[in-house]
Amino acid sequence: MRAIILAAGRGSRMKCLTDERPKCMVELRGKTLLQWQTSALQGAGITEIGIVRGYRKEMLEEFGLTPFDNPRWAETNMVSSLACASKWLRNAPCVVSYSDIFYDASAVRMLMDTNSQLAITYDPNWRALWEDRFADPLSDAETFRIDDNSDLLEIGQKPKQIEDVQGQYMGLLRFTPVSWRQVESLLAGLVPALSDKLDMTGMLQRLITEYGVKVRALPYTAEWGEVDSAEDLAIYGGGA
Repeated sequence: MRAIILAAGRGSRMKCLTDERPKCMVELRGKTLLQWQTSALQGAGITEIGIVRGYRKEMLEEFGLTPFDNPRWAETNMVSSLACASKWLRNAPCVVSYSDIFYDASAVRMLMDTNSQLAITYDPNWRALWEDRFADPLSDAETFRIDDNSDLLEIGQKPKQIEDVQGQYMGLLRFTPVSWRQVESLLAGLVPALSDKLDMTGMLQRLITEYGVKVRALPYTAEWGEVDSAEDLAIYGGGA
């Protein structure tokens, strides 16, 4: 199976840490985030890894990953970056990873093993991590609700209470050609100004609400993290 890492954006919330390098090149415990991701993907048996590049793309050439470039990275969002790898997504199942997260191979294997057309991993024990990262965990959390079959009902909205958040979406998911065609149909129906700014959770919610797409949510309880700031690196025991 193939995997695609979305690494086009700068990660401006990292401030000076990404002045001279893409966010995925920030180091955590002696390894870049990109090395964490490729190690987990390869450890799960992924045989080909592509990377969508944008900001400081020349720094990613040495890793030997299949490049897909988003020349409009500064003015588009993550779904537009993913669409740059449509050639792969149309042909075979692909695991997709954000470039500012770390996780282990078991998360990837869950996605590879599912028979769902579209699946995501999530952390059901998210609250402890978010309380470490934020004084008010609801200040950064988004709604995440699933049904009794572990299919996603709601994602990406502003929660009013803790009960609105049954888990934390990790930024790790898997598409099949069938589900990617549904994404392309969604994008084709949007004006460019909307499709350019569409983020991943917004896309997932639209697929569920407007197209009736089933998104399987797979609980993951091993170590993982999202790196949005130097403070996050300190929480995870890393360094710049």
